[in-house]
Amino acid sequence: MTAQQDTEDASETDLAKHDEEDYVEIKEQMYQDKLASLKRQLQQLQEGTLQEYQKRMKKLDQQYKERLRNADLFLQLETEQVERNYIKEKKAAVKEFDDKKVELKENLIAELEEKKKMIENEKLTMELTGDSMEVKPIMTRKLRRRPNDPVPIPDKRRKPAPDILLNTLNYLLTDDQIMEDLRTLNKLKSPKRPVSPTTPEHVPSAPIESPSQRYEARIEEGKLYYDKRWYHKSQAIYLESKDNTKISCVISSVGTNEIWVRKTSDSTKMRIYLGQLQRGAFIIRRRSAA
Repeated sequence: MTAQQDTEDASETDLAKHDEEDYVEIKEQMYQDKLASLKRQLQQLQEGTLQEYQKRMKKLDQQYKERLRNADLFLQLETEQVERNYIKEKKAAVKEFDDKKVELKENLIAELEEKKKMIENEKLTMELTGDSMEVKPIMTRKLRRRPNDPVPIPDKRRKPAPDILLNTLNYLLTDDQIMEDLRTLNKLKSPKRPVSPTTPEHVPSAPIESPSQRYEARIEEGKLYYDKRWYHKSQAIYLESKDNTKISCVISSVGTNEIWVRKTSDSTKMRIYLGQLQRGAFIIRRRSAA
């Protein structure tokens, strides 16, 4: 019985050993299969035929093309925006240049007209008062030089130029004083009416009305403030004078001490000084720009 048990034990040991050897062979075979599969996939990857590689490459290619398309759209939008800004800035620069050119021309014309009027007023004042700007030469008597006298040194002093005299006269009277003097002279030169028999000889005449009412008028930042209202360039107004004449005008420019208005009837221009507005010589009313 003991010998039989030993035989059975030996058979079980051999069977277990044989099973272990089969397991090792199967495991080795699985390792070899996996290794061969990995080598085959590596070879396909190097050749570019691996299915997983092709799938991922297709996805990357789609992302790349989508990104390029978005970049092109962004570039197109930015280019259009820059072109619109360029055109807008160019138009604004051209408009500003044209406005500045017109304003410069009007200001120069206004200055020249003002100088011309000042010269005409000075000439008229001198004609009325009898003054003359002509500088008479001083008559000098030259004596005959004796043989032993030294040679006289010529006088290098120059006579004042007429322009210097004119510039000196420019500051003698203001525009308001000239206008007042002209009005006074016109009143003195007006002919007297003959006294009729039916009219009393010593009837006192009506006193001349003096403009006691003063209007507030000033110019600030290119705008006219007159009678508690602001007026600006290109505004439509009515211009009323002392003789109740009402003219439809448009303000063409605003200077430092005067404004220029253009009549709507014949497009002629007039210059109105602040002093005339303050004294009430001219009155400005607003009107609708129809």
